[in-house]
Amino acid sequence: MPSGEGGNHPIWVHKTMNVLNAMPKSVQARAKGHLHDIWQAETKVEANVAFDFFVATYGVKWGKAVAKLVKDRDALLTFYDFPVEHWKHIWTSNPIESTFATVRHRTKRTKGCLSRKTGLAMAFKLMMSAQKKWRRLDGQNRLPEIIHGVEFRDGLRQLQAAA
Repeated sequence: MPSGEGGNHPIWVHKTMNVLNAMPKSVQARAKGHLHDIWQAETKVEANVAFDFFVATYGVKWGKAVAKLVKDRDALLTFYDFPVEHWKHIWTSNPIESTFATVRHRTKRTKGCLSRKTGLAMAFKLMMSAQKKWRRLDGQNRLPEIIHGVEFRDGLRQLQAAA
């Protein structure tokens, strides 16, 4: 597993459920293990090998299930191109989900009472308030590198050739 991180990764959890739901129960446990081999790989090369193995193993019989995975291949493996400190933030969708849950909870209670303009203002204020409780990004010192296009491979900064 990359960088000793434990736990599940919501994006991969959702993708795994979608793929497995399109397969018969009799192969789901084995297929789930092979899906885990993809996102738990130490390097992008290893992840691609595991990905290709999954496609070759299950693609002929369960093409629809495999297509659900293949269509998002690049997005699912993008985290390898960022600093390893950022991986757990990329893997999760919790900040987005929890922020919008707060807004949804409040706006549901006021349904029909707000104009579009006041509804947007309320949502904005709720999000501004919610951000005060957000945890800082691990490896935030790496953000300038990302902004300036520094290349990362398998979570590690690549040395830049002299110009």
